[in-house]
This record gives sequence, structure tokens and C-alpha cells, in this order.
Amino acid sequence: METSLRLGGESKSLRIHAKEKFPLGSNFLFQAHGEIDTSIAAPSYLAMLMRGYFPELSAKIGVGVHYDDKKQLGYTLRGKKSFLLTSNGLVGVNIKGLLLTDQEYDVKEKLGAVELSWSIFNFRRNQDVRLKVGYEMLHKMPYFQVRENNWTINAFLDGKWNLRFDL
Repeated sequence: METSLRLGGESKSLRIHAKEKFPLGSNFLFQAHGEIDTSIAAPSYLAMLMRGYFPELSAKIGVGVHYDDKKQLGYTLRGKKSFLLTSNGLVGVNIKGLLLTDQEYDVKEKLGAVELSWSIFNFRRNQDVRLKVGYEMLHKMPYFQVRENNWTINAFLDGKWNLRFDL
């Protein structure tokens, strides 16, 4: 099970996030994840997704159901396509999309982004770094991400940010 501590985002409280992946063949898996908001000592998000990876296309897709802190059930559809810019695969461009709906399939949130990703292995001894610079197209918002081994920080041009520590 993958577990992380998360801070920032919509609620500025500390959340404990857990995710488990169950393989369903070579390119498919079932993923369950959720989080507990420590400020209210209760679950704030639960989700179950079927995810597929298509290596010949460098693409991923996911479809599932989610339940949020507003006690609303909804559906999730996500996709990602990667284009490698270097032969070693360390620099690439990602195109990502996310669609969240309510129970009646009314769209609640849409996200679409393009990002440049650069992975640097052994930046320092036993320290891997990944840098991403992206643009969220629907909200017209630039962002960046710095990931160092277990730490990830995301920052957006409008001043929003979030921090994650993988346990």
C-alpha cells in the first residue's frame, strides 16, 4: 500500500492518503484510494478506478467512481498520453485530461493540461529529481512541480500550492 501525507489544496489541512493497486493482467489494474482529513478526523475522499496502460501508445486511461467530502457520489474519466523527446526517455511532453461528473453525469470539473517533464537520476548521490512545467488549458493556469525522492511540491501561478510526502 502506498501512503502519503498531503498538505495544501482546497482544504489547507493535513490529509493522510492511501492507495492500493491490484493487477488485473499485464496492462490493467484496479486502484482504490482514499484520504482522511486530520482537521475533521474523517474520510474526505474515496475512489475506485479501473486503469489501463497501453505501452505501444505511451498512453494511460482510467475510469471509475469517487465519493467526496461533500457526500457526493460521482464518476471519473482520466487519460494521459506521453511523447518522449529524448532516446533515454528522461525528457518528454505529457498531455493529460480529467473529467469529473456527478451521479446524473453532469460535468462538475474538467481539466486538461500539457506539461514538459524532465527526470534527473542521481542528481546527487541517491537523489532523483523530476521537474515539470505545465499549463492547465481550461483554467489558463501555468504550474510547476518539483519531485525529489519522497517529496513533491506543486505550485500554480495564482498562488495555490500543495505538498506531498510519500511514506
